[in-house]
Amino acid sequence: MSGEEVRAYTVRLELVDEPGELLRALGPIANNGGNLLSIFHERGNVTPRGHIPVEVDLEATPDRFEDIVDALREAGINVIQAGQERYSEELSVVLIGHLVETDLSDTVSRLREETHGRVTDLSLSAPEGADERSSARIRLATEQGSVASTLSAVRSVADEKDLDVVEPLAVGGEA
Repeated sequence: MSGEEVRAYTVRLELVDEPGELLRALGPIANNGGNLLSIFHERGNVTPRGHIPVEVDLEATPDRFEDIVDALREAGINVIQAGQERYSEELSVVLIGHLVETDLSDTVSRLREETHGRVTDLSLSAPEGADERSSARIRLATEQGSVASTLSAVRSVADEKDLDVVEPLAVGGEA
């Protein structure tokens, strides 16, 4: 039955910055049969309402997903967006420069905002310390057909922060 197929979904929440709020938000997901895939908790960032943005990727059947969203709202959790997973392409880039000095957290937040994608993995290497040049490998998930605009946004953020970008090779090894 197609209505019972497990699908990937993303839920964007705003949480009050208090102990236990993330756990309180995860309860309705677990209690309604959701399987967590990832949680992106931006504690260093705040929304215009002064809350902490949290993005939760999960798997559930469509019926259970509706129950999860309803349960989150009933629990008083601010659900900003809930829907089927919209990311279908991934790319990795390497940023090189004074990443710590130019605020890596801000760079990641800007990439999320300007690419309309999500950072799925980040690996920082600073062998000579935080005050020297470092590198970060960043994996981005983006919407189908948005790789070019995602790379353009990465270049723009990197230019503003005087960072070098090592871009992925195209299929077949063409640049």
